[in-house]
Amino acid sequence: MTAAAYQQLEQRFAHIWALEQAQELLHWDRETLMPSGGASARGEQLAALELVVHERMTDPVLSDLLDNAEVDAPNDPWPAANLRLMRREWRHANALGADLVEASSRAVSAAVAVWLNARPKADFQAFLPAFREVVGLTREVAAAKAEALQVSPYDALLNRYEDGISGDEIDRLFARLADVLPSLRDRILAHQETGAAPALPQGPFAAGRQRALGERLMAFAGFDTDSGRLDISAHPFTAGAPGDVRITTRFDEDDFTSSVMAVMHETGHALYEQGLPHDWRFQPVGQAANMTVHESQSLLVEMQAARSAEFLGFIAPVMQQELGGTGQGWDADNLHRLTIRVGPGFIRVDADEVHYPFHITLRTRLERALIAGEMDPGDVPEAWNTGMAELVGVTPPDNRLGCLQDIHWATGLFGYFPTYSLGALAAAQLFRAACDQVPQIKPSLAQGDFAPLLIWLREKVHGQGSLLSTQELLEQASGAQLGTAAFEAHLEQRYLG
Repeated sequence: MTAAAYQQLEQRFAHIWALEQAQELLHWDRETLMPSGGASARGEQLAALELVVHERMTDPVLSDLLDNAEVDAPNDPWPAANLRLMRREWRHANALGADLVEASSRAVSAAVAVWLNARPKADFQAFLPAFREVVGLTREVAAAKAEALQVSPYDALLNRYEDGISGDEIDRLFARLADVLPSLRDRILAHQETGAAPALPQGPFAAGRQRALGERLMAFAGFDTDSGRLDISAHPFTAGAPGDVRITTRFDEDDFTSSVMAVMHETGHALYEQGLPHDWRFQPVGQAANMTVHESQSLLVEMQAARSAEFLGFIAPVMQQELGGTGQGWDADNLHRLTIRVGPGFIRVDADEVHYPFHITLRTRLERALIAGEMDPGDVPEAWNTGMAELVGVTPPDNRLGCLQDIHWATGLFGYFPTYSLGALAAAQLFRAACDQVPQIKPSLAQGDFAPLLIWLREKVHGQGSLLSTQELLEQASGAQLGTAAFEAHLEQRYLG
């Protein structure tokens, strides 16, 4: 019977999801607490778990259960969406052989270990052999999935992170940004020159004090400390599972703003994970919709809310208190101007929201060329520096500030980067809709209270899980599908209004 088949599928996917959440925590540990000597053993552990998950996803019984359940699919929207997403997961898994899955897992574990040592030394040549291995295997994955999904190899990788917006639509949105952002950036930079530059409060700012400040900020935003924690890593990220969401940051003792905003960014991710529908937490439909929506939540909290004049007005004295700040530069107006200062820089995660899309354009361009076989991995540093000069207007002095800055390619996350810019567009669109629908959001931020915003997000985004596609979710929440209009209006108002 189809009902019995669907129930068996739920049981099987609950086990699969539990295994994948265990993998998440092993990844988190690898990048936060694990001693370097554990890299080899951790690679074996992750490869073994990856194979177990793959074996369960490719079990012929699972295919039969999906066929039987789809004969008379559930009428209720949640089970119906869950069944559709189960089939999606099955297609991705069954496109790959076990040997390729295992080889990719081992290559990624090795590459991450090398990257962690190579990045601080700016040593791309040390990273290159492991990077070349990851790229080669990712090309094989892309080719196999492209055949199974009947799309291009790069779109097959993109589909893992955003399956509701086509590559052609992404190109259209990016083309619009390429048309409007250069002139807008020039106008903003010219406008900035008419006023005095903000002062950077003088450090040093001890890492322990920055961490205490970060934890207070998380609490203001609504982070449930009983269901998550803050730690330190080489690259900020969020991992874990509902009920145990781990976020990380890194500290610059000369500039606390980088850590503050990294914490708020990752808190946005964590709030999404903590707000997912509890009853579906071990099912595909209970997971985050996709990385476009996930990045919209991090950028909404960081860029839209935390950098607002309202919230900075509230948080300025808290920052000064927690960091023991003295002297000039601690007033709210200065800190607001400091956190929205526009200017070219080397590091993506520290980039202002005007330059941020240029960083994503560069990475998307390069990874497309790598997957298509049009670029050798060894040519990435030169191509990176050329692209940075063209798009951002600066040339990194070394590979630490250049092509080694992100962990994504070491971990095999090709196809992920476009969702950052898509997320920025969605964040602006959602925040505008939220403020239009709930007028007390901005006044509440001025009191350090995220509750009205978080309640809206819980209803419109977090609680929806993967029930809706990106476009459906945005249309339901904001009245329109994804576009650039809200993002453009936001930049005009914040920087030129």
